[in-house]
Parts: sequence; C-alpha cells; structure tokens
Amino acid sequence: MGGVTAKKAPTKPRSWPVACAAALSGLLAGFASLAVAELVSAAVRPESGPVTAVGGAVIDRTPSGVKDWAVQTFGSADKVVLLGGILVLLALFGIALGLLALRYRRAASAGVLVFGVVGAVAAAGRPDGSATDAIPSVVGAMAGAAVLYLLAGRLTAGSAAEETGGPKDRQRTAAGFDRRGFVAAAAATAAASAGAGVLGRRLNASSGAEAAASRSGIVLPRPASPAGAVPAGADLKIDGLSPFTTPNSDFYRVDTALVVPKVDATTWKLRIHGRGVRRELELTYDDLLRRDLVERDITLTCVSNEVGGPYVGNARWIGVPLADLLREAGVRAPSAGGPADQLVARSVEGMTFGSPVETVLDGRDALLALGMNGEPLPFRNGFPVRMVVPGLYGYVSACKWLTELELTTFDDYDVYWVKRNWAREAPVKTQSRIDTPKPFATPSPGTVRVAGVAWAQHRGVDRVEVRVDDGPWRAAELAAEHSADTWRQWVWDWPATSGRHRLEVRATDGKGRTQTAERVGTIPDGATGWHSVVVNVA
Repeated sequence: MGGVTAKKAPTKPRSWPVACAAALSGLLAGFASLAVAELVSAAVRPESGPVTAVGGAVIDRTPSGVKDWAVQTFGSADKVVLLGGILVLLALFGIALGLLALRYRRAASAGVLVFGVVGAVAAAGRPDGSATDAIPSVVGAMAGAAVLYLLAGRLTAGSAAEETGGPKDRQRTAAGFDRRGFVAAAAATAAASAGAGVLGRRLNASSGAEAAASRSGIVLPRPASPAGAVPAGADLKIDGLSPFTTPNSDFYRVDTALVVPKVDATTWKLRIHGRGVRRELELTYDDLLRRDLVERDITLTCVSNEVGGPYVGNARWIGVPLADLLREAGVRAPSAGGPADQLVARSVEGMTFGSPVETVLDGRDALLALGMNGEPLPFRNGFPVRMVVPGLYGYVSACKWLTELELTTFDDYDVYWVKRNWAREAPVKTQSRIDTPKPFATPSPGTVRVAGVAWAQHRGVDRVEVRVDDGPWRAAELAAEHSADTWRQWVWDWPATSGRHRLEVRATDGKGRTQTAERVGTIPDGATGWHSVVVNVA
C-alpha cells in the first residue's frame, strides 16, 4: 500500500553531555562578548566596558535605602560584591541561552545581542556617557552572538545526522554530537577570548600609566600657610584607639565609581562658571600649584556612617582656598547679594555635589585639595584635585576627581544624591564612638581603659561622657584639641566589675549642644544616637 512516510521532526538532545556542552557554549559566548568589549573599550575609554557601565547604571537606579544598606553591609567591598553579582547573573543568562540554542539557535544568538543593547544603553546613558561609549557593548555582543551560533551548530548538526540515519562517526558520542570538534572549537574560543581580554586589560591599564607618571612627578610646594603642629596631647596612643591622623591607606572610600578614575594631571583642567560669575576661570593643575597653598588638618565624614561606624577619618590636606578662587571669579555670597546659593561640583565621571555658597565663603578652610598627608592625593581619594569642606558631609561637599564648579541655585538644580531623596544641605552632626574595648570583648575585672573619638567639625568637641548600664554619666578625659575642624580623642578609666555590661558614649559640641539619644538612620541627612558596646568582664 503506497503512501508518504512522514519525516521525523528533530528532537532536542536530552543527554547530560549535550546539555553541559550547551551550557558551556553559553558561558563561552558570554566570556567572548566581555573579552572583546574589554578590548574595544581600550580604544574608547575604560569606563565604557559593559560590566562597568551596567554596574554604574545599577548604582544610579538603586534606591537610596538599598545603597545605604550595601555600604553598611559590605563596606568598601560593596563594588566588588556588585560586580561579582553582575558576573554571576551574566553567567546564568549565558547558560540559559546556551540551553535555548539547542532548539532555537537563532533566537538564542539574538539574546546575546539583547545583552549588548542593555550594555550600550547603560554606557551611553551614564552621567558622563556619550554615544561612542556604546561601541564596546555592541561589538562585544556581536562577537558573543557569533560564538554561540557556531558552537551550538556543533551540537545540533551531529544530532540531526544521527536522527536522519547518517553514518555514525567514531568521534560522535551516543548523544549525537561531534565531541572532538566541539571541544576544539570551544578551546579555540576560550583561548582567543582570554587573549582579547588580557590585551584589553593591559591596554586599559596603560591608559592610566600617564596619569600615574604625572602623579609620581609632582613635588608639592611648601604651603604659604602651613598647618600648626599637632599638640603633643592630641594623640593618646592607646592600643585599639584610632590614631589622630588616619594613614592614606586606611582612609575610608565611599563613592559610586566602579573604576577609580585615572586622570592625567598634565591635561587636567578646572572650569568655574555660572550664575553670578563675572569672570569665568579655567585653571590647570600647574596653575593651582603656583598659587599660595594652605595646609590644614580636617576630619571628613560620610553621611552613610552609622552610629559608631568607620566612615570618618582625619588627614592633613594641602590645597588652594576655595573662597579665593570664587571671589576671583566675582562670586558673592547670597548674604552679600550674590544670585547663586549653590555651588555644584562635577567630577570627571559625572558625579555632582551641591554645597551652599554661603558656607564655602563664610571663612572656614574650604579647599581644593592637591595633597593628603604629605603626598599628592592618592587616585582613590580624588587625584588630581578634590574638594574638602569642614563641617559638611561628603555627599554635598567632598567631590573627588573634580573638573568643574558651577554657580547655580538649589531651586534650579538638584545634584545626584538630592535627586535620590537625601537632604540638600547637610552639616555634620555631633557624634562619638567607642573604639576600645571592642563589642563582646572580655576584659578582666579592674581598671579598663575605655577610649574613642568624637567629632563635630567646625564646632569642635567640648565634652565627652560615658556611662555603664544606664548609670550616671561620667566625664571622660579629652585629648588636646588641635582645631574645631578635627576629631578629638577621649579616654575614661572604668573600674570594671565581673559580668555583662553595656557602655554608652555621648559628646557635647563647642556650641553647648549635646549629642541626641534619638536613634535614626543615615537617610536623609546623617545618623543620630549614642554609640554603645556590650562587653563581658570575666
């Protein structure tokens, strides 16, 4: 009996070897995409790489509360955690596309291109982004799509040959794919991708070599107005107590830059312009070096610092008085009839900070800092130039990698963090911290030295008190005060008795205001409350 024999529809290979090979294809496609993008970014700029761009976009769109949680939870490793999370998600995405390619080869390859579009949009949409920043993501995605299409073809071709009754080559496995051919193609892809990635990293690293050379060649001049000597009694040198001057290597870093900008000081420029500026200024690094520099010890604090947190440090800064530059440009304070009440600082990566003009012109030592603790600014701390304004939290004043100052008003422009519901103006709140003993320490009965630091920048610290188990407040011994702009160490000798005890500390600033006990979080303008530690005396 005649008839037409129906052609058997290809089925998706279901063996573990094929599935694993498909997953590997997706991973290799992702690896190739990132490696090629890294190489291409060397011709554009390091920040245009897709992982960095997507990470930056994630930071920009993350709610303030989540960002604050990340800083508190992961500390300075928050960016490493973010980048690691992005890579894990990309790996899972690649595996999924690899498995999809077993049945829908073209659709899976198109999925890689979707990843490229996401990276391109993220790169071009960054505050400092441009259309050319999209190129690495696009080129990398095209390479990844081609890799997935070719590797998936190695899997499906062998399967189809077996299903239609083709000869079984010795190199074919029972699963129906050319194992040796796939392994060779996968190995070649991995090797080429690794080579492209390594070359891209080296080229990107070399782009920072000129910046490093410019920094190493700088000799900071002697300041026209040197900082006063730190009083002998300002540093109590107690074991476990933070030193009066924080070493550069230990100074906290909180910012949104996934890649620390490497700026060449020989090509760096600063522009001062905007409302009320009668004479726009454009200054080079050498222009600043030739000015009369001042040197000051100033404590900086991050608004993300929880009660008792680590994001505070004291350093000796050398730089140009900011007020002098603004007055040279014709800027007047609002109280003197000036039309601008906000000074917007922009960094090279597009971050914006907004400081009150009245504050930076009120006589405090607001600086454009060039040096930190006797050396040019470290890259991670803002080289070549950053702002330092005593008495204001960093998110409104401490712009690193500074490149522009614009005079405007708070009503006309909201800076980065204000758009995310942080306060427009943010004077530092009075805070104190117990450094020793540490939480859950086990000191012996007898005299225990309780010590720490307190700060109320530009107001100074007049008194620190400690209490045990909600008992009476006892006055701590204050270290010598260097200036109202630096933190102050303190110590109290506690006659400790056996048992579990809770120690609390509070400070009173130079205007007579005692630190509040009300415990609130960091958003929108800094945390409040008394720091406490629990210890077991045994």
